[in-house]
Parts: sequence; structure tokens; C-alpha cells
Amino acid sequence: MSGHPPVIVYPPSSTGGRRVTVHGRIVGLAHGRGEVASLLRAAGFAAGDSDIDLDQPELIEWRGGDLDTWT
Repeated sequence: MSGHPPVIVYPPSSTGGRRVTVHGRIVGLAHGRGEVASLLRAAGFAAGDSDIDLDQPELIEWRGGDLDTWT
């Protein structure tokens, strides 16, 4: 195990949004917490509309800011 969480949310881009990867594969560009949660649900981290705790360091590494940094 590499010691990194499976999900990485990259710093905000100059055009807006943050790239999201799961196990090294790009799954989308998020413009807010809700979009990150939707991408993770689509990737199988939760079923249906289940809540996902985005403040889990073992699940998500937030680079270039935390879950409240979007610009």
C-alpha cells in the first residue's frame, strides 16, 4: 500500500473547478462539495444518495486547500 488515500482532489484550476482522481484515474472536475460527493458515489464509494463524509483523510487527500477551497 502506498499510504495515499484512494481519492485525490487537486488544487483549484485557473478556469475553476478541481480535478478529482480515484486510484489514479481522473473521474471528473468538481466545482463544489456536492460534485465531489456525486463523483464518489458514481465511483462506488456510496450507494444512491447516501451521504459521503468528505473530511476523511483516509479516503480523500485535498491538495492546494481543504474542502472549502474552490477558488
